[in-house]
Amino acid sequence: MQRFLFIIVSLLLTTSLLAQTQLQIRTRHEVKRKETIYGIAKQYGITEERLREANPEMQKPKYKLRRGDTILIPYPPQEVKAEEPVKQEVAPEPEPVKPRKSDMRHRELRVGVMLPLHDKNGDGKRMVEYYRGILMAVDSLKHDGISVNVIAWNVPEEADIATTLADPRAKELDLIIGPLYSKHVPALSAFAKENDVKVLIPFSITTDEPDTNPLIYRVYQTPEQYYKAVVEQFVPRFADYHTVFVDCNDAESKKGKFTIPLRNKLQELQRTFNVTNVKSDEGVFLKSFSREKPNVVVLNTEKSGELNLVFSKLANIIALPENADIQISLFGYTEWMLYVEHNIDRYYRYDTYVPAVFHYNPVAPRTKRVELKYRWNFHEDMINSLPRFCITGFDHAYYFLRGLNRYGADFSGARGIVGYTAVQSPLCFERIGNEGGYQNHSILFVHYSREKRTKTIHF
Repeated sequence: MQRFLFIIVSLLLTTSLLAQTQLQIRTRHEVKRKETIYGIAKQYGITEERLREANPEMQKPKYKLRRGDTILIPYPPQEVKAEEPVKQEVAPEPEPVKPRKSDMRHRELRVGVMLPLHDKNGDGKRMVEYYRGILMAVDSLKHDGISVNVIAWNVPEEADIATTLADPRAKELDLIIGPLYSKHVPALSAFAKENDVKVLIPFSITTDEPDTNPLIYRVYQTPEQYYKAVVEQFVPRFADYHTVFVDCNDAESKKGKFTIPLRNKLQELQRTFNVTNVKSDEGVFLKSFSREKPNVVVLNTEKSGELNLVFSKLANIIALPENADIQISLFGYTEWMLYVEHNIDRYYRYDTYVPAVFHYNPVAPRTKRVELKYRWNFHEDMINSLPRFCITGFDHAYYFLRGLNRYGADFSGARGIVGYTAVQSPLCFERIGNEGGYQNHSILFVHYSREKRTKTIHF
C-alpha cells in the first residue's frame, strides 16, 4: 500500500512540475548518498541552472539535496525538438533501479558475520564461539527448508572495517551480524543504508546510529533501559507486598540505577517500604519487616558475600516461632545466577526472583542438546561463562533467519511473530522513534519458588 501511494505522489509531483516549466523531461533521478546538484547536472550533460529550472523547489532558500529524493532531469538544449514538446511518453526510460531485498522470503539468505574471529584474546575466543552458534543455527534451519549462505570476516578491534565492506560480496548480503566494537558502527551503518542491508548488533555499543538507521537491530540494552523495564515489571508483580531495601555498604555497587528509580516509583504510588542495613542488629533489622503484608527484600549490591550476610539475617528471623507470620521473598540480580550451584536451596526457601535478559538452564533438555552438538562439531566444551556465547549466537541467528525467511524486508523482530522459543537468550524488538532502527526490549524473571521449581517469566 505504501509503495502504491508513493507512485501516485510521484506522478502528481511530476505533473505539477511539468506544468511549471516548458522544459522537456528526459528522465527522473533518485538521489544517492553524497551526490550534489553540480555532479548530477554534469552526469546528464546539462547546466546547474537548467537542472534547477526543471526542479523549482531547488530555487527555494536553504534547499538541501537529500538521499532518496526524486528529481527531474531535462534534455540538454540542443536535444529539445520544438515540434515535439510533450512526448514524455516516448522519452527514454530511466535506468532500472536495483530491486530492494524484500524478495528474500523463501529463498537462500545471504548472511555476513563481521566480528573478531581469532584466538589472540578473550574477545576473539568468545566471538568464535558465538559464530559457531550461528553455524549450528544455520544447520538446524536446513531441516525447516531454510537455506542460508554464511560469509565470515575477521574484524578485530584494530581493523578498518571499510576494507571488509569493500569486498564485493558484502553488497549482496541480506543481513550482517556485527560489529563488536563501537568505532566500527558508523561506517557499517552508512554501508547498510547505501546497500539496503539489515544489521544485527549483538553486543554492547555506545553509538547512536541505531536511533536513526531503520536497518539496524540493537540487542544490547543500556543499564538505564534495562532497569527501567525491570521496575515496570516489579511494580505490578509485587503490588501487595511491603518492600525492604537492604543497604549492604558496597561503595562500588552500581545497583542504584535500579534501587533509586524503584524507591521513587514506590513513593509515587504511595507504597510502603523501609530501608535497613545489613550490619544492623537483628532487632533493628526485624523492625523493617511487615507482619500484615508479605515482604520482598531488595539488596543494593549483587555481590555474593553481602548476599550471604542477608541470608544469615533472614534465617535468624524465621527461626524464631514468634516470627512465623512473616512472609519473605527475595528480588535479586542477574549475577545471582552465578551462585545458583551453592545457593539453590536458599533461593527456593526465600521464593527468589532474578531479573535478566537470558536464562541458562543447564538441566533443560534443549540446553543439553545444543551443548552435546557443540562437542560433536567442535570437539570441546563451551566457555564456562554466563550467558553461553554459542547458545546466544544460536538463538540470535535462528530467530533472525527464520524471521527474514518468513517476512523478508518487513521483518520487525516484534514479540511472537517468529514462533521460536529461545534456548537461552530471547529477543523482542520495538522501533526506536518513527524513523530509527529496532531496540531489543526482552527481559525475564527467573523464579525459584518454594515448591522447588524454577520458572522463567517472559515480558
